Amino acid sequence: MATQIFTLVGVLIGALTSYFATTVAERAKFRRAMATRWDERKLDTYIEYLTCVKQIQRAAMAAGRAREQGMDASEALAAMEESENRRSILFETFVLLSNEKAATAAHTVNQRTWDLLRTARIPSSGTAELRPIPLVEALNVLHEAARSDLTISSGVSVR
Repeated sequence: MATQIFTLVGVLIGALTSYFATTVAERAKFRRAMATRWDERKLDTYIEYLTCVKQIQRAAMAAGRAREQGMDASEALAAMEESENRRSILFETFVLLSNEKAATAAHTVNQRTWDLLRTARIPSSGTAELRPIPLVEALNVLHEAARSDLTISSGVSVR
């Protein structure tokens, strides 16, 4: 009788150990899957946000060039405003998904973007007034913060 009890206790301990080991492994697998899903979402949001900022910059410069050549800048300004509307919406998602360092860098990019927008909206502004705005430098800081947040190692910066 005692042998059967020891055997039964051994089977019970083995079953519980197997259950707990499987539970721990499944939880770890779930956490990895969720982290991967959020990292993918983060990357997509970062790319969309940065794309909007670059589109704003290109449209502002196009408006400046058009004015310098005596042409109508309204089409470029409309594209700039459309990209600004998208950027402002994407920024909310950006802040929700990013870490503090990336969010702070994005706030700086917003400030530089608003400086660019404000200057581009002035009817007499050309490319000379737009170039000194340090948007590219702010973008470089944001790129580095985003790489850090996504645990991507690289020393490459855009100039």
